[in-house]
Amino acid sequence: MNQLEFEKPVLELEAKIAELRNVSGEDHMNISEEITRMTNKIDRLLIQTYSKLTPQQKVQVARHQNRPHFTDYVRNFIEDFTPLAGDRNFGEDYALMGGLGRFRGRSCVILGHEKGSDTNSRIRHNFGMARPEGYRKAQRLMHMAEQFQIPVITLVDTAGAYPGVGAEERGQAEAIAKSIETCLRIQTPIVSVIIGEGGSGGAIAIATADKIFMLEHSIYSVISPEGCASILWRSATHAEDAAVALKLTAQDLYNLKLIDGIIAEPIGGAHRKQEETINAVARHIEKSFDALIPWDGIKLKQKRREKFLKMGRAA
Repeated sequence: MNQLEFEKPVLELEAKIAELRNVSGEDHMNISEEITRMTNKIDRLLIQTYSKLTPQQKVQVARHQNRPHFTDYVRNFIEDFTPLAGDRNFGEDYALMGGLGRFRGRSCVILGHEKGSDTNSRIRHNFGMARPEGYRKAQRLMHMAEQFQIPVITLVDTAGAYPGVGAEERGQAEAIAKSIETCLRIQTPIVSVIIGEGGSGGAIAIATADKIFMLEHSIYSVISPEGCASILWRSATHAEDAAVALKLTAQDLYNLKLIDGIIAEPIGGAHRKQEETINAVARHIEKSFDALIPWDGIKLKQKRREKFLKMGRAA
């Protein structure tokens, strides 16, 4: 999904600019003023469009294949990253990656979902849908972080845990529940960011954190709009209605006090300016660590527990 329907006017202008540049190069024409005018028009269109996105349009932006992925974040702000594989029980899961590294001078454990960036890598990473061994690997890495007293960063981007027969046979529900329990019990700081899709228990399994942030156009929900529509209306054509009802946008989640903050995306979404988006995420993680470190493990664990117990309670 490289093109979004509601971005058509912008994409047409961008195509014209590319064409003008080619013509300018071939005929030695100076058309900089025309390109500047069209570029300014694109900026205005993007501001107008992205300031009034519907929930369903935000779903499309959150799923855009050009948004930065887990490996992009690791490559940009984690030094000396050492990937760790396997759950010491069944095998390796490439949908949920993790390892050790240094973030802004601090040793840390980082883990998250990787969807892949092309056909081969998407198949390899199972489109970011982790199997039980992925969540058991996450537990192992979080326990390691606690053992060595280093903080944890989690980056969430999944449509949900893999629902295949093999995953169910190997205890998918138990693995997710244990992963949530591990998040609640370890006595070391956890900062989580929803960077694309936050789908169902597959997301919550590694997002039960001290600080939870969402990118401006990311989504976080118990079920996908298509899945909800197929259950309630017996048709996926009602996905737009479901997206509104599910309150899955970052703005909805913040108003419901289920997340701690929203990270602004560049004009036109994270898929247009990956580096700028990654830097914004890094700044929020660093600020959160500054507030959480140093920490008292027992108090940190208790505060995290109380935070989630308060969710959904009437004032």
